[in-house]
Amino acid sequence: MNETDSLHTMTVAPSQAGARLDRWLADSAPDQSRSRLKTLIIEGQVTVDGAVVADPARKVRAGENIVLRVPAPPPARPDAEDIPLAVVYEDDQLIVIDKPVGMVVHPAPGNRSATLVNALLHHCGGSLSGIGGERRPGIVHRLDKDTSGLIVAAKTDLAHRSLAAQFAQHSIDRAYKAICWGLPMPRSGSISGRVGRSSSDRKKMAVVSRGGREALTRYRTERVFGERAALVECRLATGRTHQIRVHMASIGHPLVGDRTYGRGAKGKTGGRSTAVDRALADFPRQALHAYLLGFTHPKSGERLLFESVIPHDINELIDQLTTPD
Repeated sequence: MNETDSLHTMTVAPSQAGARLDRWLADSAPDQSRSRLKTLIIEGQVTVDGAVVADPARKVRAGENIVLRVPAPPPARPDAEDIPLAVVYEDDQLIVIDKPVGMVVHPAPGNRSATLVNALLHHCGGSLSGIGGERRPGIVHRLDKDTSGLIVAAKTDLAHRSLAAQFAQHSIDRAYKAICWGLPMPRSGSISGRVGRSSSDRKKMAVVSRGGREALTRYRTERVFGERAALVECRLATGRTHQIRVHMASIGHPLVGDRTYGRGAKGKTGGRSTAVDRALADFPRQALHAYLLGFTHPKSGERLLFESVIPHDINELIDQLTTPD
């Protein structure tokens, strides 16, 4: 146990017998929300007469001694961690990174370490803009954990303000390579539609008729792999959460490997199950790579443009798609 964790020892009164454990704890430890207490129970932070109980619905009994352990909050500022970074460009104002698959951009519940922020704090020392706050120093925009590619971070407040304004004005050049299911028709075009929280699943985004924010994605098909899949370039005119993934799914061509927005999607295989079909179905992450990033340098005013090659896993999938069955 961490020395700064807090322990709360309580005894169930006869009048409280029969109550759900999470509800009883909410009444007995009012400084914690019931949802927080439920999470702590599931995480094994509650013992009853010395035994861990992980069922929030368990009924308490009179005389039971219950101990609640509340872990200390994580430090306000993430720790610097010596994590290798693929630095594409760096000066005294900003740094451009080619982010690998699997790296989270900033610390959040469930991902407190090994994030891009942890790596940047080690690489840049104290020279990261504080505008992003203690948890997100230098972060101007983000990429999903399983999206690879180019991302820029600000070292100074001047750079942060300038880059944030460019993002807000949609003057940043951002383009992605993606492999989608099927063949989009027409082969190039624009996808518009407000993107907001799904009414059926608040953890997902969706094209919504009310609320949300206006979003525009321009796509162009670069290669087709029969009727199974296509390699497309997607350019963002706006930058909403999961925008490309949501927009491509909305026209019936979700990204290969997208377990959130492409669940159940399949290419046209004519009932076959070849090695290529299996490679498409088993691709472990959304096939999406941020390959192009351009912006005006906050200090010099020079227009900068960076490109990143398609990573090995997507290239390997393309090779499989072009190999005869």
